[in-house]
Amino acid sequence: MREPCMDLAEVKKQIMELKGRDIEMAVNHGRKKITHYQGVIEDIYNSVFVVRLQNNAKTEKMSCSFSDVLCGDVKIATKK
Repeated sequence: MREPCMDLAEVKKQIMELKGRDIEMAVNHGRKKITHYQGVIEDIYNSVFVVRLQNNAKTEKMSCSFSDVLCGDVKIATKK
């Protein structure tokens, strides 16, 4: 039995609340390849959001769609 899911509007609302805060992300690239990132949500657009990754050498940015979060390919948690 499937768990009840959030809808896209709830995902957008939760990500908007995290804007500017330190987060940890786990991105599923398929075939058991999961990459972990730390960063800050910098910009939010209609269908995507941009995360500035914290890296010692250089500043990198990564964009993710809200649907990736909704389907579970991207998981976001606040940094403690």
